[in-house]
Amino acid sequence: MAELPREIRGVMIPVTGGRVLLPNATVAEVITFTTPEPIAGAPAWLLGRLGWRGWRLPLFSFPMLAGHASEESTRNARVTVLKALGGNAKMPFIAMLAQGFPRLTTITSELLVTTGDHTELGPGVHSEVLVRDDHAVIPDLSKIEEMVAAAISV
Repeated sequence: MAELPREIRGVMIPVTGGRVLLPNATVAEVITFTTPEPIAGAPAWLLGRLGWRGWRLPLFSFPMLAGHASEESTRNARVTVLKALGGNAKMPFIAMLAQGFPRLTTITSELLVTTGDHTELGPGVHSEVLVRDDHAVIPDLSKIEEMVAAAISV
């Protein structure tokens, strides 16, 4: 049996009200925010679609989806393009609004401490953690992809 890595490269992505922690391999690119094309009938957390490398990516607000914020500022915002993990050929990437530039970090089991009460996690939230002294949320990307696909009827 293969030995698990002792450390992984992570990305701390600033969002309204906190940070999101993802494996570095999940992030395809960070791009400048441009006003997205609205999606008719979409929930408020689904901000619209953006053009990127020939794709029309659904752009979502993680804090709004998880119930941590009621609105987002797009002033000085960035967009984090994420590799979709669900295998949906029509949606190989999704985009998440970021409030600045992501920061690379090394994650080890000693540095990652689960916090919070798991009974009160919002939609799309896998867990809340401390990495060193930084509080972050680990999103449930599979659930988020399902929610986005359902909202845009992919």
